[in-house]
Formats: sequence, structure tokens, C-alpha cells
Amino acid sequence: MSLDSVTQSVDEAVSGFFEPIAKWLGEIVFYTVPVGGTDLPLIVAWLVVAGLVFTGWFGLVQLRKFKLAVDVVRGKYDEKGSTGEVNHFQALTAAVSGTVGLGNIAGVAVAVSIGGPGATFWMILCGLLGMATKFVEVTLGVKYREVHPDGTVSGGPMHYLPKGLAERFGKNGKTLGKVLAVLASFLILFFGLFGGNLFQVNQSYAQLVSVTGGEDGALGSSAGALLFGILIAALVGVVLLGGIRSIANVTSRLVPAMAGIYIVACLIVILVNITAVPDAIASIVEGAFNPEGVAGGVLGALIIGFKRAAFSNEAGLGSAPIAHSAVKTKHPASEGLVALLEPFIDTVVICTMTALTIVIANPASWGEAREGEDIGGVTITSDAFGTVLPWFPYILTVAVLLFAVSTVLTWGYYGLKSWTYLFGRSRASEVTYKVVYTVFAVAGSLLTLQTLIDMADAFLFTLAVINIIGLYLLAPVVKRELRTFLEFVRARKADPNADNGDDDQEPVKTTV
Repeated sequence: MSLDSVTQSVDEAVSGFFEPIAKWLGEIVFYTVPVGGTDLPLIVAWLVVAGLVFTGWFGLVQLRKFKLAVDVVRGKYDEKGSTGEVNHFQALTAAVSGTVGLGNIAGVAVAVSIGGPGATFWMILCGLLGMATKFVEVTLGVKYREVHPDGTVSGGPMHYLPKGLAERFGKNGKTLGKVLAVLASFLILFFGLFGGNLFQVNQSYAQLVSVTGGEDGALGSSAGALLFGILIAALVGVVLLGGIRSIANVTSRLVPAMAGIYIVACLIVILVNITAVPDAIASIVEGAFNPEGVAGGVLGALIIGFKRAAFSNEAGLGSAPIAHSAVKTKHPASEGLVALLEPFIDTVVICTMTALTIVIANPASWGEAREGEDIGGVTITSDAFGTVLPWFPYILTVAVLLFAVSTVLTWGYYGLKSWTYLFGRSRASEVTYKVVYTVFAVAGSLLTLQTLIDMADAFLFTLAVINIIGLYLLAPVVKRELRTFLEFVRARKADPNADNGDDDQEPVKTTV
């Protein structure tokens, strides 16, 4: 029996078994209600409302403390002797690598096809709101992280939910927190294996095949897919064995590289069409409040923009705090401020650049998609670049590969922390997980298993329900941590030569 027939049989058998489950779960998690002539997914509303609440609760922290966040990333407020494994910049790039990916390339194209240029405006707004949510969850991730005897660190909702709720609400809070922690660990683990690993490898392989002759090309066969899967798996396995330090070292180089390549390409298209920029910006603003041909009008464009942004930056899902928790710091809110830069980079910058490039280039495929043609999002984005850079599909392939590898690595780390929370931190347990995760990377190029990926998405956004409930209950803790860090910042500014390892200095009173 050939490799092609084996993989197809496995694909069909697994999909056939899980398809009813995925459909049922998706109908629950992504349940929609009709609003203003369009359908509003309640999970998206849940994420957006959280962003609004935390933006108000912390007094526009994403705007007022943006410069401070940049200063923290630059190391201006680093402290000697801080517990942790990576610096602020490495923690940020490790987390960004888990969110920046195909959603920024293909997802945005889908948004501006369905919701028109105006969806871009609402994507930006949702990204800005998500910055506040990300600040809250990451501050909690560092506050309640667990530092192991070997110096490694574990954090995330599986730690701050039980510890934080027990601290605030006693025995009942502890019981509730433990239940939520187990659920969170399972949800993150499942998505990591399928959405964060299999899907990323599968899509990057598909893009590579498309630029190397298609199914008749050198990599179009199952043998080529297997070779690609083995190479990716080997890379992932080696880096994953090195832990968060190894992952952070790789992502701290990959993320700036892939973002740089992509943004430069966007700027080239924009500069070549510089005279079209004012009209493009006008169409984005006008389309946000007076869209044409969009189901649900203004609300339809808003929902589509919010949906794509929420799915892209993952603010409120509880995944990013796992990477950020490994940071070297004595003040949890310092990393919370760093984390609010994540949705800004992912959504406000990269998603906006993609949308602006498509609107300015106005490729024929975008017009066809807006008329109802079934055209893949990555095709529209690629065609937009192709109007100026005919060779861009090759560059896009490099960007997709970088996006995919960095995402696989980061979700490998997220999954490991969930696995060890559920099954213990023994060497045998960790090796078992890494072997399983590596095998999934190989399978990613051979199988599609779209049904499982759909189910993984549903699991991941179920996590948002669990996580944000915890964020609401623990928000007072975050406000206290922010106040403490701002006191430290004031003291450091007053005496830059003071011992930055001294936490016993008299705090300087300030307001949050």
C-alpha cells in the first residue's frame, strides 16, 4: 500500500470519527445571535467586552504606559538577581511568535473581503482593546508563576487560577481554581498539538509546494511531504529540548526577521502606490461607518473586524502568559506592560499593514472575493504583493515558513507546561510529550485533519471563557501590582544609581 493511500485513509477515518464532535462543539463555542442584520459570535463579544472593561478599569493603560512598556523591553528597569529564564525582549518575541502567523496574512484578507476596507478600522480598535486584556493576564501569569528548584519557571492560567482564587476567596476559591486549571491545561494542550503544530506545518508545506511546481513538483509527492515533515520535526525537537531559553533564543531572531521581511514588502507596495494612500485610508474610515455591500452594514463590518483581530492576537485566551511567565523580573506588572505591546505588534501593525497593502494594490482576486468567489485569503494577499513584486510568492513562502516554525516552537512550550501540570515534571513525562509533539510535526505535512483543527479552535476559545472569569475576579491584584511597579519606577528615576536589587527601599507614593 502506498504512502498516499495510507495517509488518505487515516485522514478520512479520523475526520469521519471526530467531525460530528467538532460540529457540535463549534456550534456551542461559536454560537451566534442575530444583531442588526448579521450574526454576532458571542465568544467574540466576550473578548471585546473584556477589553473594554479592563481598558476602563486601568485607565487606558495601553496608551498611558506605552512608552514605559517600550523602556522595560529595552532593559531600562531590569533588576539584578531577578528570578526567571529570559529577558523582557525574549519573552515578548516568544509570545509574539505564537500569535503572529497565517492569520495575519490570510485572515486579514478574508476580513477585508467580507467586511470591506472598513473592517480594518475595527480590527485596529479591537487590537487596542486587547492590549489591556493582555496586560492583565500576563501580570497574573508572572505573579503566580512557579519557580522550580532547577531554576526553570512554569506559569499560565493553570497556575494563576488556582493560586489567585485561593488567595482571594479561600477554600472555595481553591477548589474552583483547581477545576479551572485542569480544564485550561487540557484545552491548551489539545490546541497546541493540533492547531499550534499540525495546522502550521500543513499550511507552510502547502505554500512551499505551490512555489515549487505544485503537486507535480519536487515536493508534491507524499515522499516530499514526509521529508519536509521530518526536517521540521528535527528542528522543533532540537529547539524544544533546550527549553524556553532555547526557544527564546530562536524566536528572538526569527520574529524580528519575519516581521521585518513582511513589513518591508508591505512598505514597498505602499510606496510604489503612494498616490493611492489617501484614498485607501479614506475608504477604510468611510467603510467603517458607511460600508457598502456588507451584510449588517456598520455592525457587520465591526463584527468581522473584531472577529479577525480577536482570533489573531489571542488576548484573553490565557496562552501568552505561559511564555511571559519565564521573564526575569521581581515586578509582575513590568512584564504585563511588556505584553500589552503584543496585540499592538500583531494586530495594529502587522494586520493593518496587510489590509492597507490589499486595499491599495486592489488585486483582481480581492474584487472577485468581494463578489462572492471562493478565493483563499493567502492568494489575495500574495496577489496584492504580486502587483508590484512578481517574485513575492517566494518571499511570502519564506515568511510563512518562519511564521510556522516560530508558532510551532512556542505552542510546543505552551503544551509542555500544560502536559507537566497534568502529568508531572519527571524526565520521562517531559520526553514523552516532546516525542509526541515531534511526531505531530511530521504528520502535519502528510495529513490535513481539518476536523480536528476546527475542534482545537473551539477548545482554545472555550479557554477564553474560563480565563476571563478569572481575570475579572483577580483584577484588584493586578491593580496592586501595577501600583507597586510604578513606585519602583519612580524610585529608580529619583536615584538611577540606587541598588536595583533592593526591594526594601521606601516606596514612593504614586497613582495608577
